[in-house]
Amino acid sequence: MTKLTLISSALLSVLCSHSALAATVNGKVIDDKNQPIKNATIHIHGKTQSVKSNELGEFTIEVDTASQLHISKNNYIDSRIAVTDSSNNLSVSLKPTSVETVVVYASALHKNSLEMISPVSVLSGDELRNKSKPTLGETLKGLPGVNASYFGPVSSSPIIRGLDGPRVKITQNGLDSSDASRIGPDHATSSDSLAAEQIEVLRGPSTLLYGSGAIGGVVNVVDNRIPTSSMDTLTGAAEYSHDTVSNSNTVAAKFETGNEGFNFHFDGTKRSGDDYQTPTFTIADDDDVEIENSVENTFIDSETLNFGTSYVGEHLTIGLSYGSINTDYGIPGHEHHHEHDHEGETEEEHAEHDDEAAEAPVYAHLEQDRWQGLVSYALHNNWIETINLRVGYTDYFHQEIEDGAVGTTFTNQTTEARLNVEHKFADWHGMIGYHYSDSDYNAIGEEAFTPASVTTTNALYLLEEREFGDVTVELGARVEDYKIESQISEAEHGHDHDEIEDDHDDEETIGYSKSFTNLSVSAGAIWQYKPGHSIAASISHSERAPLSAELLSNGLHIATGTYELGLGYNIEGNEAHFEPENIKQETSTNLDLSLRRFSGDFGYTVNFFYNDIKNFYFQENTGLVYDEEDGLESAIGAHDDAVAVYQFTSKDAELYGIEFDAHYQITPSAMAKVFGDSTRAKLRDDAGNLPRIPANKLGSELQYDLGDLQLTLTGTHYFDQNDVTAFETQTDGYTLFDAQANYQLGLGAVDAQLYINVDNITDELGFVHSSFIKDKAPLPGRNFRFGIRGYF
Repeated sequence: MTKLTLISSALLSVLCSHSALAATVNGKVIDDKNQPIKNATIHIHGKTQSVKSNELGEFTIEVDTASQLHISKNNYIDSRIAVTDSSNNLSVSLKPTSVETVVVYASALHKNSLEMISPVSVLSGDELRNKSKPTLGETLKGLPGVNASYFGPVSSSPIIRGLDGPRVKITQNGLDSSDASRIGPDHATSSDSLAAEQIEVLRGPSTLLYGSGAIGGVVNVVDNRIPTSSMDTLTGAAEYSHDTVSNSNTVAAKFETGNEGFNFHFDGTKRSGDDYQTPTFTIADDDDVEIENSVENTFIDSETLNFGTSYVGEHLTIGLSYGSINTDYGIPGHEHHHEHDHEGETEEEHAEHDDEAAEAPVYAHLEQDRWQGLVSYALHNNWIETINLRVGYTDYFHQEIEDGAVGTTFTNQTTEARLNVEHKFADWHGMIGYHYSDSDYNAIGEEAFTPASVTTTNALYLLEEREFGDVTVELGARVEDYKIESQISEAEHGHDHDEIEDDHDDEETIGYSKSFTNLSVSAGAIWQYKPGHSIAASISHSERAPLSAELLSNGLHIATGTYELGLGYNIEGNEAHFEPENIKQETSTNLDLSLRRFSGDFGYTVNFFYNDIKNFYFQENTGLVYDEEDGLESAIGAHDDAVAVYQFTSKDAELYGIEFDAHYQITPSAMAKVFGDSTRAKLRDDAGNLPRIPANKLGSELQYDLGDLQLTLTGTHYFDQNDVTAFETQTDGYTLFDAQANYQLGLGAVDAQLYINVDNITDELGFVHSSFIKDKAPLPGRNFRFGIRGYF
């Protein structure tokens, strides 16, 4: 209560402080040849107010004293200029760049993609719309350093530099997506790439702002569901597309309008599709070999609706949004473990029962209701610039339907709040913040391999930057109190069931509560040693506590065909006992070095990284199997229906590699790109490789413009993956060729575009090494995707 009182008092004193008088600033934006630049955006740093330059490059804007103007324009390097009440007749010169500059919302300090110290990629505009897929993993997997877990095309999560699951934070407008995708690879992410304005991928540790779960990186989906700029007219967009590989249809629409500072937003999508087709492949099941041309049970039927409203004033912005997701999707490779007594049956009756079991698909039903709120106040007094509060509440519901009945139900109610205070102190510019998160997770049913748990996080963080000539230095720190609470049943506790005398003992539970203090610090710098050229380097230390699935799991995970045990269990003979002692935090020390050039016709970004991780949590094959009748036993001589037992363990590991992309503007109409990445991930002291590490990739792309027609051809080669663990098989390489053609239609006030994409032109058979079901779910075959989109 005392903490809340102090925060409230501080906020009240700031809001009531005296603000500076407004002044009018006039200026002109020109290029390096002194020619005016039209439609450049002039934005007041720390506020929502912005204007556009006119045909002559001229602009007029009202500012507070001691403000900073941020001037940006596509294909030009951004400029930042300090102004006072006496500034007037400014002349701002922007230098051309060979890559698009985009403000990275996840950076928190209004940096664009070229100013970031940490490596970042941003998909936005036409590039995002052309590459958008139903899942985040498939949308982003072509970026350097990014791959996908791939549990079929309906459930595919991003992998960054070989790290996935709880180490990659997926956020929407900076707040956690709050689904169950971190629990299992068969659980789809609830973030929708189809309705996104831009998607940001921050590589390397981003724990300072987003918590200890972001050791691998952050994927931030940015939308405009809470408008932060005033709208005066009705604008909108609509799109329809069809995919032949799965006979799927997608419809999406967006509308926005506003009047006198009040704004409204709506967007929605509808997608339905059948099982997807593949090149011919074989599945070996015991002594049987099946030849397949599709992956069964990969249908999808999904709807999303989102509403948002806001008020945008000179200093105050306040808004609220609501979104809902309702999706049914098939779960490929989902094995049945129901037993049936076939004794006394004829062969025909036996076959009939087998056919009935085979005909019953296993699918997931997902629902999510998500509320987000925003309050932002720009002061521009001597030291505080902006106070920003984002809050969110998510109610997530996921059922797995087996044989027409609910087999397992997963729920997750999450409350999250993030308070940022952007400030200036002497020559330092930065942000201090408080982050709160409470997640109430529960699972009931046959696949409830992780018990119900409540995870609460309270954190304070500080991020500061300062310019020293051409060098910008950034320092940060975060301290986080992380607490997990659960009730562990006696069955999960691993007692011998022969000793249980009655049902009451069966239902006994023990309370488990554990707190961790996670500390993260970072330091980095970027040197703009000449216009359009920079070198960035950073070092960070991050600590992460285990998630409930990593710590408390004990049960059959049907989707992956394994029996999972958490860190808290100790195997003794054929029993697993819950003995959560000496659980140590995962500790990461990461080094990053980036070389960038983005001026002229030639540009590149090259990132080198090294990550030393102590107590790395991962699943290791124990050499045991689980049988419903006999429990845990040796895999030697075990029953055919028994499944392998994997346990989370912690060992020291190191990951290092390189990622790059380069481009050359051959002519004003033609551009060539080359990109690729390589990640090596292994345990220390030559103890072996880490499992399911994505294969290295190398690709190239050619873009060509013919007036209203834009053509793109992309080829990507995924190399063999031979660095495997015990009980893991190698994966052959493959090459994918994709093509795109977009044609701009002249329809008056409507900006319309016809497009056709051809994915996997050569119908190549490819298996994803990082997939839990790689042998049963290869990548889709040749796909023609055609559609039309329009904007007004």
